[in-house]
Formats: sequence, C-alpha cells, structure tokens
Amino acid sequence: MWPARARLLVACLWAGSLWTVGYVVAPTLFLTLHDNVLAGTIVGLLLHTEAWICVGCGVLLRFMVKFSPLEPQRKRTLYLVIVTMMICALVIYVGLQPAMARLKDAAGAAGLAGTPAGRQFGMLHGASQLVYLVESVLAGLLLVKLR
Repeated sequence: MWPARARLLVACLWAGSLWTVGYVVAPTLFLTLHDNVLAGTIVGLLLHTEAWICVGCGVLLRFMVKFSPLEPQRKRTLYLVIVTMMICALVIYVGLQPAMARLKDAAGAAGLAGTPAGRQFGMLHGASQLVYLVESVLAGLLLVKLR
C-alpha cells in the first residue's frame, strides 16, 4: 500500500508545484510588483526551479511505476503521461525560455515594447504558456490515473 501512496505523493508534488508557480505565484507577482521586469525575472527563476522539480519528479515517478505491480496497460498510460509532461517541461526550459531570454538580453535597456523582437517574444511567451497549460492538464490526468 505504501508504494502506491508514495507514487501519489510524488505526483502531487509535481502537480502542486506546477499549479502553484504557474497559476498563483506568477500572476500574483505581476499584479503586485510595479516593475514587470523584476516580476519577470523572479518568475523566470521560479520556472527554472520548477523545471528541475519536474525532471526530478518525472524520473522518480517513472522508476516507481516501472517497478510497481500495476497492470501493463496502466503502466503504459502512466509512462505516456509522465514522459509527455517531462517533454513539456524540457521544451519550455531548454527551448522557449532561453530564446525569450536572448531576445530580452539583445533588447537591453531599450526594452522589447513595440519592436519586432517584442512581437517574437510575445509569440514565444504564448507558446510557453500553452505548453505549460498542457503540462498542467496532464498533471491532473496523472493524479486521476494514479488513484
């Protein structure tokens, strides 16, 4: 019984961290800080930490499921959800966030507002939000499938 509870606990940590950072902390920072650059910097650091939490929980959960007595079909479903969530985290952390950071760095003090780079940043940010949403929905599905 305890292995099933441990799997659920790791999945709850993963889902809870995603939901807390993405849908509570990040919006709160942008609403309360009067400096969007500072809010963005803080959120970027939180998302960096979140990516490591995702990878750690994903790897741990993958092995916990592998060595569990679950039925093969259920294991396959869980593997698919876990791997897809990890891919989402890596797409954001390795692909989208560095590209957005490069655009911000290149703009320097002038900023991105009203520039072609600003529009590109907006598209990358939107893509990042979409991938984050997919990962967040999959986190809910993971919790349901582990029950």
